[in-house]
Amino acid sequence: VAADEGFSDEVIAATLNVSGSTIYRTKRRFVEANLDGALSEEPRPGVERKLSSKEEALLVATACSKPPPGRTRWTLELLADEMVRLTDHDELSSETVRRRLAENHLKPWRKDMWCIPKIDGEYVARMEDVLDLYAETPDPQRPVVCFDESPTQLIGEVREPIAAKRGQLERYDCEYRRNGTVNLFVFMDAHRPWRRVKVTDRRTNQDFAECMRELVDVDYPDAPIIRVVMDNLSTHSAGALYDAFPAPEARRVLKRVEFHHTPKHASWLNMVEIEIGVLRSQCLDRRIDSKDTIIDEVAAWEQQRNAHGAKIQWMFTTENARQKLRKAYPVKES
Repeated sequence: VAADEGFSDEVIAATLNVSGSTIYRTKRRFVEANLDGALSEEPRPGVERKLSSKEEALLVATACSKPPPGRTRWTLELLADEMVRLTDHDELSSETVRRRLAENHLKPWRKDMWCIPKIDGEYVARMEDVLDLYAETPDPQRPVVCFDESPTQLIGEVREPIAAKRGQLERYDCEYRRNGTVNLFVFMDAHRPWRRVKVTDRRTNQDFAECMRELVDVDYPDAPIIRVVMDNLSTHSAGALYDAFPAPEARRVLKRVEFHHTPKHASWLNMVEIEIGVLRSQCLDRRIDSKDTIIDEVAAWEQQRNAHGAKIQWMFTTENARQKLRKAYPVKES
């Protein structure tokens, strides 16, 4: 438009802050094609890929294999040398290897430590038991409560933090003081917006037994049976109540609770794990130096979250498990 109005290439380039060659190429595309051609460049051929599709597949397979003897892991240089040995290429740069691996989301020089569960009949039975509890219609006479505990460090400041101000973030010193630990017992109803956090010094049989007694007598005094979902920690057993209370009291509490354990190495099936993550991100992601402060802060968080009616929307069902994990089930469906 500017050229049509008589402006020179130099004036147009200065106005648009582009080079003169850009103005020339745009005008040439307009003459050779049309307005759309002037406004959109032709695809550029680029540099020819060094590796063919078969060679890229070979690179991926090599990166996923065991490293050569004497080496802990594959590096870009090792992979480049191996590809030269396996193909007709005289040389191959590590950057070419890196780009092809990045396209396939591979980083062979990295690895994660992971808890790999054994999925057998016992695993499946416990998983489906817990998932069926979550899928039930809420029953006030038989509530489902998810329970777990989480240790938390008490961290004090060595130097007073500097408050935030305009143009500057809050600053705190890299040094800190360890003031011991506390334990958080977290209860959460799977079907209604309720949770409770109890802060203790330890997590012994006595502490667990007291939690179960409070659940029965304080939290759900009118429920004949309370189904409790929890992991396989050694204290999470009926025997812990007999270690803590006289036999008649232990029996009284146990008649009101029904334990449902998640599979080993499958804490993700316990809904309260999500709630503990929310607690840490919303309330505990800072330095708190005393048990009393944690009690006050956690109580405020608990009250607000209950008042807002926050719930976990659990979506994974037994049907999902049978579909997504069908290859892992011990006996395949015919």
